[in-house]
Amino acid sequence: MKKIGILGTGIVGSTIGSKLTALGYEVKMGSRTANNTKAAEWVKANGKSATQGTFADAAAYGEIIFNCTKGAYSPEAIKIAGAATLAGKILIDISNPLDFSKGMPPTLIPALSNTHSLGEAIQQLLPQTSVVKTLNIVNCEVMVDAAKCGGDATMFLAGNDSSSKKEAELILKQFGWKDIIDLGNITHSRSTEMMLLIWLSTTMVTKNRYIGFKILR
Repeated sequence: MKKIGILGTGIVGSTIGSKLTALGYEVKMGSRTANNTKAAEWVKANGKSATQGTFADAAAYGEIIFNCTKGAYSPEAIKIAGAATLAGKILIDISNPLDFSKGMPPTLIPALSNTHSLGEAIQQLLPQTSVVKTLNIVNCEVMVDAAKCGGDATMFLAGNDSSSKKEAELILKQFGWKDIIDLGNITHSRSTEMMLLIWLSTTMVTKNRYIGFKILR
Protein backbone atom coordinates (compact mmCIF):
# COMPACT_ATOMS: atom_id res chain seq x y z
CA MET A 1 0.00 0.00 0.00
CA LYS A 2 1.09 3.55 -0.69
CA LYS A 3 2.24 5.73 2.19
CA ILE A 4 -0.10 8.61 3.03
CA GLY A 5 0.59 12.13 4.25
CA ILE A 6 -2.14 14.14 6.00
CA LEU A 7 -2.05 17.94 6.11
CA GLY A 8 -4.15 19.09 9.07
CA THR A 9 -4.77 17.91 12.64
CA GLY A 10 -8.45 18.78 13.03
CA ILE A 11 -11.40 16.40 13.11
CA VAL A 12 -11.30 15.90 9.34
CA GLY A 13 -7.61 15.03 9.27
CA SER A 14 -7.85 12.73 12.28
CA THR A 15 -10.94 10.95 10.89
CA ILE A 16 -9.34 10.41 7.48
CA GLY A 17 -6.04 9.37 9.04
CA SER A 18 -7.64 6.91 11.45
CA LYS A 19 -9.61 5.24 8.67
CA LEU A 20 -6.52 4.93 6.51
CA THR A 21 -4.47 3.34 9.30
CA ALA A 22 -7.37 0.94 9.98
CA LEU A 23 -7.23 -0.03 6.30
CA GLY A 24 -3.54 -0.86 6.62
CA TYR A 25 -1.89 2.31 5.32
CA GLU A 26 1.10 3.94 6.99
CA VAL A 27 0.13 7.56 7.65
CA LYS A 28 2.06 10.65 8.78
CA MET A 29 0.03 13.61 10.04
CA GLY A 30 1.57 17.02 9.43
CA SER A 31 1.00 20.38 11.09
CA ARG A 32 2.80 23.69 11.47
CA THR A 33 5.00 22.23 14.23
CA ALA A 34 6.49 18.77 14.59
CA ASN A 35 5.22 18.29 18.15
CA ASN A 36 1.59 19.34 17.66
CA THR A 37 -0.52 18.11 20.61
CA LYS A 38 -3.52 17.02 18.52
CA ALA A 39 -1.27 15.07 16.19
CA ALA A 40 0.42 13.41 19.15
CA GLU A 41 -2.95 12.31 20.53
CA TRP A 42 -3.90 10.91 17.12
CA VAL A 43 -0.61 8.98 16.88
CA LYS A 44 -1.13 7.52 20.34
CA ALA A 45 -4.62 6.36 19.39
CA ASN A 46 -3.63 4.77 16.08
CA GLY A 47 -0.56 2.69 16.81
CA LYS A 48 2.66 2.02 14.96
CA SER A 49 1.26 2.87 11.52
CA ALA A 50 0.68 6.48 12.62
CA THR A 51 3.42 9.10 12.90
CA GLN A 52 3.56 12.88 13.00
CA GLY A 53 5.70 15.77 11.80
CA THR A 54 5.52 19.12 10.06
CA PHE A 55 3.57 19.85 6.89
CA ALA A 56 6.83 19.39 4.98
CA ASP A 57 7.50 16.08 6.75
CA ALA A 58 4.06 14.73 5.81
CA ALA A 59 4.47 15.95 2.23
CA ALA A 60 7.85 14.20 1.94
CA TYR A 61 6.56 11.00 3.54
CA GLY A 62 3.42 10.38 1.54
CA GLU A 63 3.06 9.13 -1.99
CA ILE A 64 -0.53 10.36 -1.73
CA ILE A 65 -1.29 13.48 0.32
CA PHE A 66 -4.65 14.49 1.79
CA ASN A 67 -5.23 18.21 2.30
CA CYS A 68 -7.46 18.34 5.37
CA THR A 69 -6.70 21.92 6.40
CA LYS A 70 -9.35 24.63 6.66
CA GLY A 71 -9.90 26.13 3.22
CA ALA A 72 -8.96 29.69 4.14
CA TYR A 73 -5.62 28.39 5.39
CA SER A 74 -4.98 25.72 2.74
CA PRO A 75 -2.84 27.81 0.35
CA GLU A 76 -0.50 28.78 3.21
CA ALA A 77 -0.25 25.17 4.38
CA ILE A 78 0.50 24.02 0.84
CA LYS A 79 3.27 26.61 0.53
CA ILE A 80 4.79 25.44 3.82
CA ALA A 81 4.62 21.81 2.65
CA GLY A 82 6.55 22.86 -0.43
CA ALA A 83 5.85 22.57 -4.14
CA ALA A 84 9.17 20.81 -4.74
CA THR A 85 8.43 18.26 -2.03
CA LEU A 86 4.97 17.56 -3.46
CA ALA A 87 6.14 17.35 -7.09
CA GLY A 88 5.23 14.10 -8.81
CA LYS A 89 2.71 13.13 -6.12
CA ILE A 90 -1.06 13.00 -5.83
CA LEU A 91 -2.76 15.49 -3.55
CA ILE A 92 -6.37 14.73 -2.65
CA ASP A 93 -7.98 18.03 -1.72
CA ILE A 94 -11.05 17.77 0.52
CA SER A 95 -11.09 21.38 1.72
CA ASN A 96 -13.64 24.13 1.01
CA PRO A 97 -13.12 27.92 0.69
CA LEU A 98 -15.54 28.86 3.47
CA ASP A 99 -15.70 32.32 5.03
CA PHE A 100 -17.09 32.26 8.58
CA SER A 101 -16.32 35.93 9.31
CA LYS A 102 -20.02 36.84 9.39
CA GLY A 103 -21.13 33.74 11.28
CA MET A 104 -23.40 30.93 10.11
CA PRO A 105 -24.15 30.00 7.47
CA PRO A 106 -20.79 30.79 5.91
CA THR A 107 -20.23 32.15 2.42
CA LEU A 108 -17.56 31.21 -0.10
CA ILE A 109 -14.39 33.26 -0.23
CA PRO A 110 -15.08 35.57 -3.24
CA ALA A 111 -11.66 35.14 -4.85
CA LEU A 112 -12.09 31.35 -4.72
CA SER A 113 -15.62 30.97 -6.09
CA ASN A 114 -17.74 31.33 -9.20
CA THR A 115 -14.96 31.75 -11.80
CA HIS A 116 -12.30 30.15 -9.61
CA SER A 117 -12.02 27.56 -6.83
CA LEU A 118 -9.76 26.40 -4.04
CA GLY A 119 -9.00 23.22 -5.95
CA GLU A 120 -7.76 25.26 -8.90
CA ALA A 121 -5.76 27.59 -6.64
CA ILE A 122 -3.98 24.62 -5.09
CA GLN A 123 -3.26 23.14 -8.51
CA GLN A 124 -1.76 26.47 -9.58
CA LEU A 125 0.48 26.43 -6.51
CA LEU A 126 1.53 22.85 -7.35
CA PRO A 127 2.12 22.66 -11.12
CA GLN A 128 4.03 19.36 -10.82
CA THR A 129 1.46 17.71 -8.53
CA SER A 130 -1.75 15.96 -9.54
CA VAL A 131 -4.53 17.56 -7.50
CA VAL A 132 -7.77 15.59 -7.17
CA LYS A 133 -10.81 17.27 -5.61
CA THR A 134 -13.19 14.91 -3.82
CA LEU A 135 -14.98 14.10 -0.53
CA ASN A 136 -15.58 17.80 0.20
CA ILE A 137 -19.40 17.57 0.00
CA VAL A 138 -20.11 15.49 3.12
CA ASN A 139 -19.35 15.23 6.83
CA CYS A 140 -15.97 13.65 7.62
CA GLU A 141 -17.58 10.58 9.18
CA VAL A 142 -19.51 9.99 5.96
CA MET A 143 -16.33 10.60 3.94
CA VAL A 144 -14.79 7.44 5.38
CA ASP A 145 -18.01 5.42 5.72
CA ALA A 146 -20.33 6.18 2.81
CA ALA A 147 -23.13 3.99 4.19
CA LYS A 148 -23.41 6.25 7.25
CA CYS A 149 -25.64 8.63 5.26
CA GLY A 150 -28.25 5.89 5.06
CA GLY A 151 -28.18 5.21 1.34
CA ASP A 152 -26.11 4.78 -1.81
CA ALA A 153 -24.94 8.39 -2.14
CA THR A 154 -22.95 9.80 -5.05
CA MET A 155 -19.39 11.08 -4.73
CA PHE A 156 -17.71 13.34 -7.27
CA LEU A 157 -14.10 13.85 -8.16
CA ALA A 158 -12.30 16.30 -10.42
CA GLY A 159 -8.70 16.62 -11.56
CA ASN A 160 -6.49 17.01 -14.59
CA ASP A 161 -4.79 13.60 -14.53
CA SER A 162 -6.81 10.47 -15.24
CA SER A 163 -4.42 8.01 -13.58
CA SER A 164 -4.34 10.09 -10.38
CA LYS A 165 -8.13 10.12 -10.30
CA LYS A 166 -8.10 6.34 -10.61
CA GLU A 167 -5.79 6.14 -7.58
CA ALA A 168 -8.13 8.42 -5.63
CA GLU A 169 -11.11 6.33 -6.73
CA LEU A 170 -9.52 3.20 -5.26
CA ILE A 171 -9.41 4.90 -1.86
CA LEU A 172 -12.98 6.16 -2.27
CA LYS A 173 -14.09 2.57 -2.85
CA GLN A 174 -12.26 1.49 0.31
CA PHE A 175 -14.28 4.17 2.11
CA GLY A 176 -17.46 2.53 0.82
CA TRP A 177 -18.28 4.80 -2.12
CA LYS A 178 -19.84 2.84 -4.97
CA ASP A 179 -21.45 5.56 -7.10
CA ILE A 180 -18.55 7.77 -8.19
CA ILE A 181 -18.77 10.36 -10.96
CA ASP A 182 -15.65 11.83 -12.57
CA LEU A 183 -16.67 15.39 -13.45
CA GLY A 184 -13.57 16.14 -15.52
CA ASN A 185 -10.72 18.56 -14.95
CA ILE A 186 -9.92 20.56 -11.84
CA THR A 187 -12.16 23.48 -12.86
CA HIS A 188 -15.10 21.35 -11.72
CA SER A 189 -13.95 21.97 -8.15
CA ARG A 190 -16.08 25.11 -8.51
CA SER A 191 -19.22 22.98 -8.64
CA THR A 192 -18.50 20.71 -5.70
CA GLU A 193 -17.26 23.54 -3.48
CA MET A 194 -20.56 25.34 -4.08
CA MET A 195 -22.42 22.15 -3.16
CA LEU A 196 -21.06 22.31 0.37
CA LEU A 197 -23.28 25.34 1.04
CA ILE A 198 -26.34 23.22 0.17
CA TRP A 199 -25.06 20.54 2.52
CA LEU A 200 -24.66 23.09 5.32
CA SER A 201 -28.13 24.57 4.87
CA THR A 202 -29.71 21.13 4.78
CA THR A 203 -27.87 19.78 7.80
CA MET A 204 -28.78 22.89 9.80
CA VAL A 205 -32.51 22.56 9.12
CA THR A 206 -32.68 18.77 9.47
CA LYS A 207 -30.28 18.61 12.45
CA ASN A 208 -28.63 15.71 10.66
CA ARG A 209 -24.92 15.71 9.73
CA TYR A 210 -25.05 12.30 8.08
CA ILE A 211 -26.49 13.27 4.70
CA GLY A 212 -25.27 12.86 1.16
CA PHE A 213 -26.21 13.67 -2.42
CA LYS A 214 -27.58 11.21 -4.96
CA ILE A 215 -27.59 11.71 -8.72
CA LEU A 216 -30.47 9.81 -10.29
CA ARG A 217 -29.85 8.82 -13.89
